[in-house]
Amino acid sequence: MSDGSAIERRPGSALREKAPAALTVGVVALLLYVIGFPIFLLGFFGALAFFVWKVFTSESRTETRRTFEFYLVANDILRDDDKRWFGFEIRDAAARGEAIIRTMPTAPPLVHFALGALYQKMDDHGAAVKHLSTALEDISADESSIVFPSKDLREYVRMLRRIERAPAEAPLTSAAVRSLERARKNRGKKMLEFSREQLATGKARELHTEASAEAAIEPRPPGSVLDMSDEPAVDETRTRKRTPRSPDSRKTISEVLHDIYDTNIQ
Repeated sequence: MSDGSAIERRPGSALREKAPAALTVGVVALLLYVIGFPIFLLGFFGALAFFVWKVFTSESRTETRRTFEFYLVANDILRDDDKRWFGFEIRDAAARGEAIIRTMPTAPPLVHFALGALYQKMDDHGAAVKHLSTALEDISADESSIVFPSKDLREYVRMLRRIERAPAEAPLTSAAVRSLERARKNRGKKMLEFSREQLATGKARELHTEASAEAAIEPRPPGSVLDMSDEPAVDETRTRKRTPRSPDSRKTISEVLHDIYDTNIQ
């Protein structure tokens, strides 16, 4: 998997960027020194201004660098080759994209597309539909509709245009961006339709499984009217023992005395 070192620059590019700012600061400091401004105050305010500038610019550039590093990783995973990726590698790449979306107020549509494609590769079609539809169907999917950019987005676009003008400064990053843009243009709609079909099929299969499970545990209807009785069964033998004799079946007194007499004689 590619790392951040893949974003190359020519050795003199950083100096060319900082030269105008350094020249401006030097001219201002010289003018203040000429009019009699104390040197130690010049040094103090100069160091303070440099620190503040470094903090704010480094944060924005770090976010921009993370975005292009995400493009590198996503393109490596999504391109059609024989390389087999572990599931945790794809999940880690998707986590990078999610972090960019959380921290960037207006994330570029290409970030949403790459993230949706990664989720589709993981068979998470719900998340894939969410991000692919954002990259292809939402109003924000059209770059021309974004007229009030955030600071991070402005820095991202500045870096993107510089890479497009001079791809030799960052060849791997330039190739990754072009590859993702081609996939978004040529295969984006088909990818979104595929994930929607898979999501609908999965929901239908899930509903069918739930219905089958409910039918399997449904109670069997009683076989006869006697089975529907809620009263507990009564032991017939005990009932027979408790049943009192009818008056007609009792012996008379003479018969009882006769039986006793016969027993004593024997």
